[in-house]
Amino acid sequence: METPAPASPAPTAPAAAISMPLAMFVFTLLYGGMTVLAGVLAFKQVQLWPTSLAVESGIFPFLMLVVISSTLSQLYGREAAKRIVWWGFFPLGLSALLMQLVLALPASSEMLAFRPEDLAAFERVHQSTWRVWMAGPASYITSLLLNIWIFDRLRGSGGNDGTIGLMVRGAIASALSQAVDSVIFITLAFYGEFDITDLMIGQVLAKVVLSLVLVPFLITGGVRAAAWLDARPSKG
Repeated sequence: METPAPASPAPTAPAAAISMPLAMFVFTLLYGGMTVLAGVLAFKQVQLWPTSLAVESGIFPFLMLVVISSTLSQLYGREAAKRIVWWGFFPLGLSALLMQLVLALPASSEMLAFRPEDLAAFERVHQSTWRVWMAGPASYITSLLLNIWIFDRLRGSGGNDGTIGLMVRGAIASALSQAVDSVIFITLAFYGEFDITDLMIGQVLAKVVLSLVLVPFLITGGVRAAAWLDARPSKG
């Protein structure tokens, strides 16, 4: 009597495909990069021509964070945008830890011998007090969640308010959230070290003006770019 052959193991079910709109995927990658870049660029202040107002350069990637979060809220809902904002803490925190690691590691003998000025400049720029490290995330989460909330509330029950409505909502939400961001960051980072009145006024005015001038066009461009990406045929 023949012994029956052992049964072949049942084939494993293929892993469920991850379904994610292409625009959300691309914008999420951009969002993570902008959170890291904002902290690096913030060390330089630039003059806003033709005025004498100055603003820290981190506002430019931060405006992109505002645009991306508003775009995601417009297309995929407020909860999706809020998740992106909360997950933005991951690249932000990881970059901060890696920066501290690099600062703690000894420089190479070649750099010490032949490029001490470069080493000193790097360490001078990237070393900051604990107050600045705490002020950044606190202002980030508060202002971006506020931006999403205002942007969504101004949308009303109609859902789609057209290009003009999108531009107005984006400008108002960005201006208000940027003003709050400036107040939180400057107060937490510098209050008690020097008179922050002029810096506060300059930063708030500059950020509000940039929000009103740039964000309406950036956000409409972001929504159109996202719609174009999502309309592309999927591959694979």
